[in-house]
Amino acid sequence: MSEKILHHRRSIRLADNDYSAEGGYYITIVTQGRVCLFGEPLSQKTLGGAKTAIVGGEVCINEFGKIVWDEWFKTAQLRQNVELMEDEFVVMPNHIHGIIWLNDGGVNRMPTKSTMNNRSSVGAYSHTPLRSPSHTIGAIVRGFKGAVTTRINTQRDQKGVAVWQRNYYEHIISSERDYENIANYIYTNPINWDADGENIRS
Repeated sequence: MSEKILHHRRSIRLADNDYSAEGGYYITIVTQGRVCLFGEPLSQKTLGGAKTAIVGGEVCINEFGKIVWDEWFKTAQLRQNVELMEDEFVVMPNHIHGIIWLNDGGVNRMPTKSTMNNRSSVGAYSHTPLRSPSHTIGAIVRGFKGAVTTRINTQRDQKGVAVWQRNYYEHIISSERDYENIANYIYTNPINWDADGENIRS
């Protein structure tokens, strides 16, 4: 994948773009200070004599990581225009990557996505009518970050402590090839952790 997509987390918001428009949005959010908050305690996992939160190419998420996973997919239950897939999301020790699909509020997958991905709908999350919040990508990300922060700080009995960096990276998926590159990057991110730009030990 292009370096433009990997680790530039500034939020590139086009002045004339409608961020509630149908389509796929690739999102990266990083923890405050790039702290490895979501991986198993490093003392509990070793690989080749080195302490790590990645074992066998898989992330060993802890309770905070499980909160992140839960809140990401809860988003699709709370928002009528959102669809999420399990194989398009990864919780890394100190960041997440995911694809958010916005549709017109219906429960069917968007035609643009169908042409990009012929996988089955197993692991798909879509709307369960609970409430109707704002539908923009910015509002979705703010809601997710806020929910994760509240739950983690409640669990560790701390108030007002930042979990995430203020900014996040977003990229509008523009083509089938673009989607395939991003989906592959998400899938292989744990395997490539040693070379990951967010890995402060790399």
